[in-house]
Amino acid sequence: MTLRARIAAVAGIAVAVAILATAFFTYLATRSSLRGEVDSALADRANQVDRPRGGPPGGPRGGPLGARGGAPREGLEAPRKRGAAGAGGRPPGPPPGRGDRPPPGAGGPAGPGGPPPLERLRPDPTESPFGGAEGYTQFVTSSGRVLRPPRSTASLPADGRAREIARSGEGRDLTDREVDGTHLRVLTQGTPYGGAVQVARPLDEIDQQLSRLLVALTVLGAVGVALGVGLGALVARAALVPIGRFTSRTERLSSQPDLSQRMEVVGDDELARLARSFNSTLDALESAVEAQRHLVADASHELRTPIASLRANVQNLEDAERLPAEERDKMHADIVEELDELTSLVGDVVELAKGSKPGEAQDDVRLDHLVEDLVSRAGRRAGTEIDIDVSTEPTLIRGEPERLSRAVSNLLGNAVKWSPPGGSVEVELTGGVLTVRDHGPGFREEDLPHVFERFYRAPAARGMSGSGLGLAIVQQAAEAHGGFVEASNASDGGALLRAGFGPLLELGEAPEPVRQA
Repeated sequence: MTLRARIAAVAGIAVAVAILATAFFTYLATRSSLRGEVDSALADRANQVDRPRGGPPGGPRGGPLGARGGAPREGLEAPRKRGAAGAGGRPPGPPPGRGDRPPPGAGGPAGPGGPPPLERLRPDPTESPFGGAEGYTQFVTSSGRVLRPPRSTASLPADGRAREIARSGEGRDLTDREVDGTHLRVLTQGTPYGGAVQVARPLDEIDQQLSRLLVALTVLGAVGVALGVGLGALVARAALVPIGRFTSRTERLSSQPDLSQRMEVVGDDELARLARSFNSTLDALESAVEAQRHLVADASHELRTPIASLRANVQNLEDAERLPAEERDKMHADIVEELDELTSLVGDVVELAKGSKPGEAQDDVRLDHLVEDLVSRAGRRAGTEIDIDVSTEPTLIRGEPERLSRAVSNLLGNAVKWSPPGGSVEVELTGGVLTVRDHGPGFREEDLPHVFERFYRAPAARGMSGSGLGLAIVQQAAEAHGGFVEASNASDGGALLRAGFGPLLELGEAPEPVRQA
């Protein structure tokens, strides 16, 4: 999948989730609002029936529904079976008792307090069996008998919860029921004078409204998702135009061998940061390539002299029989010296070709022991002409022993070469920093910035042996171990070179520092 397709898909999914969540909560809020209105209407209607006009305030005998139950005398009727009316139109059952007296004011057409509540709430025979939008009302006596309004053709079944509320005369219960194929919202509420009133209202109209709302939200959601996917595709296309230009530019740069080309940086956004990062990478690559080119060019230039000398000496060997023995010995010595110089130069070039990247052959190195051994070796080569004083402290680092040995040897060799006869060289290792000082002429101020450059040789050193790579190797070895190099002149004369070799490791029991070689 392409980046454009992924962006379009993510945008479409985000819009779809937002639309579906909005539709879902809209549906729930509308449903809750409509059913809340129904519940409030049911509660109002139940309170009207629960507080009838006229009559005593209620009690075990004076309430509308007695404690013992029985058939109402007037205004209420118990559910009866079709065709089972008794004589005089009265439903079968025991005669009215004291426990099933009708509500106060329900004994006649118009009592002292006005018409009985159930008379006012009689359903219209032309409407739904449960009263349509007006609702339906019935009583449940404390004995569990259901009393419904006159001329009503429907009845709500009184479940266990309704009978429990009727027995106690307290409590309230709201439920959804399906009665004779009609979806009802039923409120059962206890009355203070015993029994319970049940008020029901059909939910068909609300269900139809919710169904229409659900269809509308579904259509709107589908259209919104399609629109979100389309807009996501347009956004992805517009957003990826700069990236497309950036990609085309990088492809052109990668196909060209000219490393001097750079990306155009416009603005300060993410693409501009990416372009700057890419340009930095090109800068580093160009620097590395230029360094390799200079190394090869300088090495080839430096190799010409010893190779030319060797060639001349080898050609002279063809006429060695004609030369005096002294000349032949001098020629042999020159050949050996040129070979040593050539070997040293090749070794230095190979060492520099490794770069500043740490090698894989690393180990724990006691730098103080390494320095002491190399100082002893340099002292033997210098003989009695140069005095080398060394002061070290126990130092353990992680590094390449061969590289470290080469760097320390170059520092010592440079100091010995520039020290006058009878002079001294001071070597100190403290805190992982090696300091080497000679008492020679020191560095010229204009030479200090170029001391560690490859093949750089001061005018005074051009007539001396060496290739100008020794201190460059020291710098590269120090950087490969996370260290540094510095060159300066001592206050009382002589060159001062410092090289640090990375972080130190913890030592156990360290021996006493060695003070002299």
